[in-house]
Amino acid sequence: MAKNRKKIIIMGAAGRDFHNFNTLYRDNADVEVVAFTATQIPDIGGRKYPAVLAGKLYPKGIPIYDEKELLNLIKKHQIEEVVFSYSDVPYQYVMEKAAYVMSAGARFAVEGGAPTMIKSTKPVVAVCATRTGSGKSQTTRKVAKILQSLGKKVVAIRHPMPYGDLAKQVCQRFGTLKDMDKHKCTIEEREEYEPHIVNGVVVYAGVDYEMIVRQAEKEADVILWDGGNNDMSFYLPDLQITVVDPHRPGHELSYYPGQNNLLLADVVVINKIDSADPEDVMIVRENVRNYNPDAVIIDAASPVSVDKPELIKGKKVLVVEDGPTLTHGEMTFGAGVVAADKFGAAELVDPRPYTVKSITETFKKYPDIGILLPAMGYGNQQVKDLETTINKTKCDLVVIATPIDLGKLIKINKPSVRVFYDLQEIGSPNLTTVLQEFVDGKNQGTAKKSKK
Repeated sequence: MAKNRKKIIIMGAAGRDFHNFNTLYRDNADVEVVAFTATQIPDIGGRKYPAVLAGKLYPKGIPIYDEKELLNLIKKHQIEEVVFSYSDVPYQYVMEKAAYVMSAGARFAVEGGAPTMIKSTKPVVAVCATRTGSGKSQTTRKVAKILQSLGKKVVAIRHPMPYGDLAKQVCQRFGTLKDMDKHKCTIEEREEYEPHIVNGVVVYAGVDYEMIVRQAEKEADVILWDGGNNDMSFYLPDLQITVVDPHRPGHELSYYPGQNNLLLADVVVINKIDSADPEDVMIVRENVRNYNPDAVIIDAASPVSVDKPELIKGKKVLVVEDGPTLTHGEMTFGAGVVAADKFGAAELVDPRPYTVKSITETFKKYPDIGILLPAMGYGNQQVKDLETTINKTKCDLVVIATPIDLGKLIKINKPSVRVFYDLQEIGSPNLTTVLQEFVDGKNQGTAKKSKK
């Protein structure tokens, strides 16, 4: 082991940070990772990256601190370099962090991309996005169904959400809905896993993505990378599909690492063109053409449907939207608002006077959420706080626009309806033709480009 190991800190949010460590630093005797810092996700600070995952160079594991401690940690441990390792943030934010780090005397670095993309023995289709809430999940579901229709056994590997006991979450397999109970999944995890499982797609997730892909390869014809938080793929894609959102025109060029996903895309899906301003759709389309002229562009919509639409008309409704879409995704509306408007709700009820505990804290941290309720559920207490908030809110009806049946996890004391949304392609080219060419070996994009 090198005597003068370079001391570094990895800034993260329980995802890309752990993956960067595993692929770049775990067995690197020239580097000492002194600590991780954590943000974005509640209650992940104060833990340890366990020794069983950290490897032989870290027999005591690696502490995880709240990001607020970063400058103190740099000075206390004489840190030489800080590695930024989380996603879905504007470029201004990244450089502000760089300024603070450099002012404390350390170098600021960004890792990711090809050096951290693990090569699979099976073909990989990666679905990524330029922002959280772009419609990546329904695109991933659509891709899985098409590949299944083409006779392929698809196994999805989901971007990490390891918010519990990391040592127990090294490599998780979800083949049935009961597996989510066994692994004590949060609402955020269930939202991503359940739709795949219902569609007959096995899902893997966890912490060690080398181990995960080797397990998945044993039962897959095609690996489907289900990206999250607009991060880059953890695997070298043979085909990369990137979803962009015209509700936030220009974000595809101003968020990290969303623009990376735009530049790496073989296929770009412009989603939500049914509900976006035509001028905004044009801005996004021109940005795609200017920055990635070789990408195939697919137009798509995300039409909403409701299980009991007749209940909405004339009612005062509380709209519950997907949590991450409203928080670090910064969306001010989602499918629930679209459904409430479409089916004639009289009024959207503001939940803020009724919030409790962790839900109140969420609104303090993300004040621009407005009158919508994010379905936060990173732990049992937060799920209970969400339930209490919903039940305290004075409304006629709850409009639930989460990808899972929230009523199975919490008891709601008033009528509710569920909102559904799937990807609907418009015109040609479409995902079926792209994926047929991929299966036929005529379209093997990103991996080929990365090898040039």
